[in-house]
Amino acid sequence: MTRILSLLLLFIVPLTGWAQAVKVEGIRLWAAPDNTRIVFDINGSVDHALFPLRGPDRIVVDLSNAQLATEIPTPGKDSPLLKGVRHAARNGKDLRVVFDLSGPVRPKSFLLKPNEKYGYRLVIDLCDAQAKKAKPKVVASQKKDSQRRREVVVAIDAGHGGEDPGAVGRRGTREKDVVLQIAKRLERLVRREYGMRPVMIRRGDYFIGLKDRYRKAREAQADLLISIHADGFHDPRARGSSVYVLSKRGATTAAAAFLAEQENASDRIGGVSLEDKDDLLKTVLLDLSQAATTEDSLEVAGHVHRNLSKINRMHSRRVQQAGFVVLKSPDIPSILVETAFITNPTEERNLRGAKHQQKVANAIMKGIRAYFGRNPPAGTVLANSKHVIRRGETLSGIARRYRVSMKSLRQANNLRGDLLTVGSVLRIPRGPVTMTN
Repeated sequence: MTRILSLLLLFIVPLTGWAQAVKVEGIRLWAAPDNTRIVFDINGSVDHALFPLRGPDRIVVDLSNAQLATEIPTPGKDSPLLKGVRHAARNGKDLRVVFDLSGPVRPKSFLLKPNEKYGYRLVIDLCDAQAKKAKPKVVASQKKDSQRRREVVVAIDAGHGGEDPGAVGRRGTREKDVVLQIAKRLERLVRREYGMRPVMIRRGDYFIGLKDRYRKAREAQADLLISIHADGFHDPRARGSSVYVLSKRGATTAAAAFLAEQENASDRIGGVSLEDKDDLLKTVLLDLSQAATTEDSLEVAGHVHRNLSKINRMHSRRVQQAGFVVLKSPDIPSILVETAFITNPTEERNLRGAKHQQKVANAIMKGIRAYFGRNPPAGTVLANSKHVIRRGETLSGIARRYRVSMKSLRQANNLRGDLLTVGSVLRIPRGPVTMTN
């Protein structure tokens, strides 16, 4: 009996000291302008400790009973916070990873359980401790000069980003990449438009929570939010573009409900809670404000839908409604554009092409222009546009600049011909018009 117990101890004692270590199978870095997200892909749950050190600034992460089974990434030159990454074994069984910083940060860490796209993840968010919230410049300028008229602000949101790729086509095309390219093309068009200014919600490949997207639009005092996406479905035959606005009472179709669930899952992938923590009063006020905003959203969505229908088949003949979190800003007309089905081979090929991306951006721009032509916000350049004629200018050139027809210019200024006088003032008409180009 004594011999049997001794043999059992020979097997049991080593096993108790050799508990299987958690493996770090990947480390991913996502750099945003004012924060950096670090994601450890691990094959199981892990205990960890995180603490900052000064002189120089760095963040230390200790993972209990863990091993590194991947290469340590090198921060890119465009990383605003990270200078380098180091690692070493600690206490014989733990893993220590040190992130060298360019300045002080506010760190936060949390462990995420497996979901539909990833396994266990340890997420570390580093926020720039020296970053200051941008003050709304528009309000400040209006206080200084009540006569000064501002530009219309268009917020452009490229969906997904960072660790959230969105839908993926059969050729490996990622939604987050193509919608960012379309968003940048739209940005250039808005910047060239008289009386308008673009604001990009996401400029690079990094994750932004859904509520943070419309919060950024509100901070920029946007007059319109356009969220750009590419649809995905398990059936590759599904095709067509769609335009959505917010619905508080349910989706207009089962497909819209399915899509909203997919898009809203972005926050679960990124590790953000979607729970509404507002009290009852705030919720009531929000609903009242959104009811008025939804009417404007439906109007601009209609203009965009009509123009998209000229370049691509539409998945639905009308504007759809669904509960997209990103559209829930209470005071900004907001629409979500599903440019095409990236899971459809033909539409995936189109989305990869620069020409088609430009066509999509042009169609959205025409919808934006038509909406603000009818609804110029008070206090903006578009609300009361006037032009002082300078030497060498022609009526046709002025019409092209302001995106109006020569006929409407003549009517608005009682002109019988095209002869202009240097120094005289032309009134630029409002409303949708027939373009001269």
